[in-house]
Amino acid sequence: MGDAVHAVDDILRASAAWVWFPRGSEQEKTDLQLVRHPARFGGGVKASQVDSARSPAEVLEHAIERTREWGETELTFWTSASDSPDLEDELHRRGARHVDTVAVLARPISGMPTAVPDDATVEVVRTEEQLREIDRINVTVWDHQSALTDESLREELDEITESLASGTGGRVLSRIDGVAVSTGGCTVADGFVRLWGAATLSESRGRGAYRAVLAERLRLGAEFGATTALVKGRIATSAPILARAGFQHFGDERGYVLTV
Repeated sequence: MGDAVHAVDDILRASAAWVWFPRGSEQEKTDLQLVRHPARFGGGVKASQVDSARSPAEVLEHAIERTREWGETELTFWTSASDSPDLEDELHRRGARHVDTVAVLARPISGMPTAVPDDATVEVVRTEEQLREIDRINVTVWDHQSALTDESLREELDEITESLASGTGGRVLSRIDGVAVSTGGCTVADGFVRLWGAATLSESRGRGAYRAVLAERLRLGAEFGATTALVKGRIATSAPILARAGFQHFGDERGYVLTV
């Protein structure tokens, strides 16, 4: 792909194709994508990627029934402009709660640099101690996330090591005055570097740690051959920072929760 910048349609397709399968999850792909999350991440079922000839009511009913079969009580549905059919009206009709909106943002990796303050340092994660520091940040920042066990810590470190060796992604950690305060991951696929899982301790926000994490993931993506950075940023938090870092807005994805 060289240094080509991805077209808008490519960006929207790449965003719609982006699904997270946590370690220990179960998944089903029929006329939509369903992922049952493990208890460590709060459980429940996540639904996305609707591509069906059936009616919105039929598609949603299948997702609800599958959620019940898995023994889960919460179905989170992420809508996208690529969905066919669109399920938002049906979700409203069934009483789903709108819980979140993320902006689909992208930019060429080359070009505009990300300014990072001198007191914010950043490193690629390669050790168990770095991963423990990441885990402490994530458990503090993310609701419903429990700490890694020793076994899952080793498994996660193996995954990170393998991703770095194969050039498919990695995790980074930023410090302010030597204290670990921010983290984020990235995955390279089809010429895109997907930026995910950014978390910064609340007392350290606004000091440049998130920008350091962003800059290092862009550097890593370029090293692994990506030409475009893709991120789904929360409207209220990271999206404004990303806009200042040269990311353009290509639409929104909305999250709805149904109790089943």
